[in-house]
Amino acid sequence: MGNYAFSHLDHTVYLYVVNHPHMKSTVEIFKFEKQQRSLVHLKTIEHELLQSVNDIVALGPEQFYATRDHYFTSHFLSLLEMFIGLQWTYVLFYSPREVKVVAGGFSSANGITVSLDKKYIYVADVMAKNIHVMKIHDNWDLTRLKVIQLDTLVDNLTIDPDTGDILAGCHPNAMKLLVYNPKDPPGSEVLRIQDVLSEKPRISTEYANSGSVLQGSSVASVYNRRLLIGTIFHKALYCVL
Repeated sequence: MGNYAFSHLDHTVYLYVVNHPHMKSTVEIFKFEKQQRSLVHLKTIEHELLQSVNDIVALGPEQFYATRDHYFTSHFLSLLEMFIGLQWTYVLFYSPREVKVVAGGFSSANGITVSLDKKYIYVADVMAKNIHVMKIHDNWDLTRLKVIQLDTLVDNLTIDPDTGDILAGCHPNAMKLLVYNPKDPPGSEVLRIQDVLSEKPRISTEYANSGSVLQGSSVASVYNRRLLIGTIFHKALYCVL
């Protein structure tokens, strides 16, 4: 399985999970049953545009944006297209009534999340080392407002529920991820982006490590002054801010 997203509707919690059966992509929808404290599988979503899905952000019942992070299905060719800068990947919108591509021109569209006011979508382009800020229109199309350039590979994005800041799990060294050396492991980095819509967003380091404690950080989530950092293949780290 891949990334996931939550949706709340009428006090009901739904879980959307990206799945990759047989090298294809589906989105699995679950409902959390409070009394039984269990997840009930509701639906499997398949569509020809749901190819190479990396991440999703849920907007409502069976409504979500999803990122496609590579075009080719071959592992070698997918790596090649990223490193030579082909901008073939995209963001799509899904609902039971309509499925469409709403933004393109990404080298590798990766993490995606939505602002607290549900007016903007943030998309990480991992190989381009940047975050795209996009406005949501009434028809669910997206318009690119700005690009925030970073000096690191940006993986998954979350939102600080108290401030609306973006938290980005990042990889400071791509080659150390691709060619793993336990004596020189890949490091971890979590960035906080404040004042996202301003002319000069403020970028600060929330966490950084050379790999001695945490390797390959891919996502970070904060709640009530607590930070949880997840990784691609290593452990998770729980921090008090």
